[in-house]
Amino acid sequence: MSKQHLEDCVRSSLETYFRDLGGEEPHGIHDMLVRAVERPLLQFVMHQADNNQSKAAQWLGLNRNTLRKKLVDHELL
Repeated sequence: MSKQHLEDCVRSSLETYFRDLGGEEPHGIHDMLVRAVERPLLQFVMHQADNNQSKAAQWLGLNRNTLRKKLVDHELL
């Protein structure tokens, strides 16, 4: 999957989100989007790393403690 394809998917989803709002003001879009992308990313990388947090953190470019906090925040631990 190319970077452009992923951006197109995000853009399309945002267009649908705004259309579905039906004129209502959006709230908390950044947090909503980050959480929607971050959870499956963490799940996928942890699976690929055989649940090795140190390896997953390295692949993600995160500190292991930061990864652990994100896993807890997303109820993945």
